[in-house]
Amino acid sequence: MRIKTKKIMVVFGTRPEAIKMCPLVNELKSRNNFITKVCVTGQHKQMLDQVLESFRIEPDYNLHIMKENQTLFDVTINILDKIKEVLDYEKPDLVLVHGDTSTTFVTALAAYYNQIAIGHVEAGLRTNNIYSPFPEEFNRQAVSIIARYNFAPTINALQNLMRENIDRSTIYVTGNTAIDALRTTIKQDYKHPIIDWAKGSKLILITAHRRENLGEPMRHMFNAINRIVSEFEDIKVVYPIHLNPIVRNLANEIFSNNARIRLIEPLDVVDFHNLMNASHLILTDSGGIQEEAPSLGKPVLVMRETTERPEGVEAGTLKLVGTEEKNIYDSFKLLLTDVNEYQKMAQSNNPYGDGFSSKRIVDIIEKNFWSE
Repeated sequence: MRIKTKKIMVVFGTRPEAIKMCPLVNELKSRNNFITKVCVTGQHKQMLDQVLESFRIEPDYNLHIMKENQTLFDVTINILDKIKEVLDYEKPDLVLVHGDTSTTFVTALAAYYNQIAIGHVEAGLRTNNIYSPFPEEFNRQAVSIIARYNFAPTINALQNLMRENIDRSTIYVTGNTAIDALRTTIKQDYKHPIIDWAKGSKLILITAHRRENLGEPMRHMFNAINRIVSEFEDIKVVYPIHLNPIVRNLANEIFSNNARIRLIEPLDVVDFHNLMNASHLILTDSGGIQEEAPSLGKPVLVMRETTERPEGVEAGTLKLVGTEEKNIYDSFKLLLTDVNEYQKMAQSNNPYGDGFSSKRIVDIIEKNFWSE
């Protein structure tokens, strides 16, 4: 008997997207009734390649859109132009996109123009401020309007979509695929030179790169961290620094004379997750870390004015500290000096999933395709 198949195209372009979509790709490829095609836009390049290698995924298409000093206009035009040929040739039954990047929005738009069904993984995150984060808040809201499947990671995300009058029959609560990735990347016997360097100290992990924080907000963030490191001799800081030259120049300016702050190149996903696991606490303006760290029992100070992940704040594992130097300094110092405050955050439950979100998503697609 011939097995009926459907063609699924998974499209992503940045490192954070890849971390969350690679477990889903591998789940799709484990099913014999799907033909799975992977298209990467190359919105990130080296950082994206590291993740693909870690999950042993070879893309069927790479649009190679990345170029030096690219703007949002460049990204949008280049993806829209190049992905049309791929969609025309492959004619997938469903295109899966993730989250809120320019790759996500433009790919969904192209699929919509071709009248191809869209599945939106990590749907329903909201700050309800169209410029924070920018342009991500617009991107994710726009994709929800045209998606046939909205895979919401939490009940809160589902409620956000329903408030926007998104058809309830398109929304499925699945958990977050970020937690799936951790199940395969965390190693109990992991070793790294940074862990050896920090031995006997509390290792603090930093990430900072968000577009709306460039300039003075980021200067305030870095100044607060620098002050704390100067005051507390029992901590060491590692900062896998983003490739953006604006971020690098400012970090070098502020941190270069502090021997207990290490600026290192971006890490592959296995190294990054395991350094996160080895850290005492994390300061970030990233989104994905807000979901991953609670699974590892790591308190997170979120250096942003808004977060689309309020579940972590409500659970107590995240604290939104903004970008003002004093607020970051005070919150950072409190977690270093108050054991009870630290333990409250470290022992909070993770509201983002159990590591089986990819299986749920593929089960939903499978069931719906063959019942339609």
